[in-house]
Amino acid sequence: MYRACIFDLDGTLANTLYSIANFSNRALQACGYPTIDPEEFRTIVGDGADTQMRRMLTHVKGSFTEEELLHLRTIYNGYYAADPTDRIQPYDGMAETLQELHKKGIQLAVLSNKPHAWTVSIIEKMFGDKLFRCYYGQREGIPKKPAPDGAFHIAKEMGVAPGQCLYIGDTNTDMKTGAAAGMDTAGALWGFRDRRELEANHAVYLLEKPMDLLKIVVGDK
Repeated sequence: MYRACIFDLDGTLANTLYSIANFSNRALQACGYPTIDPEEFRTIVGDGADTQMRRMLTHVKGSFTEEELLHLRTIYNGYYAADPTDRIQPYDGMAETLQELHKKGIQLAVLSNKPHAWTVSIIEKMFGDKLFRCYYGQREGIPKKPAPDGAFHIAKEMGVAPGQCLYIGDTNTDMKTGAAAGMDTAGALWGFRDRRELEANHAVYLLEKPMDLLKIVVGDK
């Protein structure tokens, strides 16, 4: 049924929550703002860095200027770019799941709202450069999720129809992206958001663990 799987990165392939929280709080402190509890970042991240910065500033000070936003983003970028893989771990069973899918001939790809260069660094450190056919981070000329453009680009690059792709993610943004691209969606319950959000956004499948993908995609029991 499916010839390809497209994965979100943050909260789906890897637990990046504490990495993002660390860089974010260092940037907030450098700007003279209070820090945010790392668990709060579950609802702050997921829609690109600019939206993340806006949510952070709203959280710590309410209103803010565009200059303050740019200053925070510049400092955050500097910290993150120095080591995008800091404090990041793949979820248990994810590497094995990807390897099994790859062995079965399923093409694999990543679509993230994280800047493209950081996406590449994280994926290649966590999983090497052989498993995924392609990865798309946020890049010039391709609207960020939930716009389906990136998903369409990936399907075309892999030579498959959108309907032959399963889109896997952990947020409402991911479910909307897959649906807008005409792809079935699978919600990762191990990620940053909860079952209610994924169900409310019409996830076709709900995954308790990464290995659940094997039964859906290749029929393994």
